[in-house]
Amino acid sequence: MTALLNTIDSPAHLRQLERKQLSQVAEELRAFLVESVAKTGGHLASNLGVVELTIALHYVFNTPDDRLVWDVGHQTYPHKILTGRRDAMQTLRKPKGLAGFPRRAESEYDTFGTGHSSTSISAALGMAVAAQKAGLERRSVAIIGDGALTGGMAFEALNNASDVNANLLVILNDNDMSISNNVGALNQYLSKLLSSRFYNKVRTSGKKVLSGLPQIQEFAKRAEEHVKGMVLPSTLFEELGFNYIGPIDGHDLDALIDTLSNIKQLKGPQFLHIVTQKGKGFTPAENNPNKFHGVGKFDPSNGDALATKSHKTYTEVFGDWLIEMAKTDARLVGITPAMCDGSGLNAFAEQFPERYFDVGIAEQHALTFAAGMACDGLKPVVAIYSTFLQRAYDQLIHDIALQNLPVLLAIDRAGLVGADGPTHAGSFDLSFLRCIPNLIIMAPSDENECRLMLTTGYQHQGVAAVRYPRGGGSGVEIEKTLNTIEIGKGIIVKQGKPLKSGKKVAILAFGSMLAPALQAAENLEMTVANMRFVKPLDTALISQLAQSHDLIVTIEENVVMGGAGAAVMEAMQAMRLRTATLCLGLPDAFIEHGVHETMLAECGLDAKGVIASIEKEILE
Repeated sequence: MTALLNTIDSPAHLRQLERKQLSQVAEELRAFLVESVAKTGGHLASNLGVVELTIALHYVFNTPDDRLVWDVGHQTYPHKILTGRRDAMQTLRKPKGLAGFPRRAESEYDTFGTGHSSTSISAALGMAVAAQKAGLERRSVAIIGDGALTGGMAFEALNNASDVNANLLVILNDNDMSISNNVGALNQYLSKLLSSRFYNKVRTSGKKVLSGLPQIQEFAKRAEEHVKGMVLPSTLFEELGFNYIGPIDGHDLDALIDTLSNIKQLKGPQFLHIVTQKGKGFTPAENNPNKFHGVGKFDPSNGDALATKSHKTYTEVFGDWLIEMAKTDARLVGITPAMCDGSGLNAFAEQFPERYFDVGIAEQHALTFAAGMACDGLKPVVAIYSTFLQRAYDQLIHDIALQNLPVLLAIDRAGLVGADGPTHAGSFDLSFLRCIPNLIIMAPSDENECRLMLTTGYQHQGVAAVRYPRGGGSGVEIEKTLNTIEIGKGIIVKQGKPLKSGKKVAILAFGSMLAPALQAAENLEMTVANMRFVKPLDTALISQLAQSHDLIVTIEENVVMGGAGAAVMEAMQAMRLRTATLCLGLPDAFIEHGVHETMLAECGLDAKGVIASIEKEILE
């Protein structure tokens, strides 16, 4: 049998194949995915689940002229492979290589850049309106998973779509197997019928005829809903103004192509419901789709991971702490916006299921939900990624901080995140958090300090945030007790000496940047302070160091603009201290994906970069 995948360098090549050949393409594409991701790491289960759907979409629609908008984007590897990037997949998530998510700058087939969920329907609707205004027959398709549909933004777009009445197709990729029994011959037939031009012409004509007979029109509407309700899922989407079709088997190429071909001819908002299996075709991923959602390098023959780690990650430190604190305080509840595994809540969820709340991909709801709990005596701990906390900024200000409620934010993935790139980088949290009244902000320099700060924030009678990086720290010994630290107090960890020039330099390190600061200080004999708190700042320590040193250097894994360094400069100005300052941190740019250590070095945040910046400042 002649291989087909290697002959496909664009969807135009795919559309030249005979329909009966597409099942072979699917088999080859699935095998290629497993082999490729095994070498690079990345998202696997979600991509295996959309192989047939991706083939069908590019076979039926005239991409890139027709717009495909993928929600989140972690399921777009098949899309990348079929759109001319097959050979470049070996560079996936590597420096200067392919991104792990859609990027407009990477390909004309990536119509909308993404990495966060629930944006696809809004973006595709905007594109559909643009086509409508231009008088084009171009189609816009949003592909959204059942998880992303839990985000409120998705429903805002669905609600707006009926008013706009543009040619929009929303495809719900449903991998919740609880409805798998609905997928069978009858539903496949009904879906083809409901998407056919004949049915929709009769349906539309009937509405026009009955529009002058309101009572009969209402009867007909109820009769249609009743018949659909007997054999189809909820008519919610019909109520929102969509023509609902499905559910159909998302791995049945014939059913997909027939249905999509019919829908392509229809006008107005259409909603296609498909059912797929995450990890389809790779047994380890089918058996454990959560484990294979995001993976490192693995053995493709059995799915076993190849990478090993030497010590606990900050996420694991948080997970252990949460369980121990829960044992001591029955008021503690854990909340996550659909990131149980990523935020380290799995063990807590198993031991305290009645105190664990996964609210879905709904960050705004997560924070206000926590606020409500805190109002009535519970002690919520919200585990959330820095990049996702951005989506709940108003709720943090208005619902939590304004009322000074005792909610602890455990902010994971603070700073750069390596291969996941700018969509997932926690580059801005210190800047957007520190301007909020009532909020305490802590940044641990190691795993044990993270545990101390979590306890401190939990015991505080107000809102507190602990922001910690992805991955592990230095592997320090972690205390077994649940101790706290004094709020707003930093510590000097290294006392320096005058440099050869006679000048004395003090580095004020925040969080993860303590390690490179200490390494740099070994070479130049500088004073180093572990500030620990971004808010409230230890102004007494700042004053002491500013008056005894010639240069104050701040260093943080956050953008310089508005970050911890800016806070230090504001404090020094308020105290009328005129000591020279140098603020080191992330630049005013979105940092591309790569290896974390290399990315920091390129930003001048490794020991070598810190020394170079200080020496330049002194020479000038």
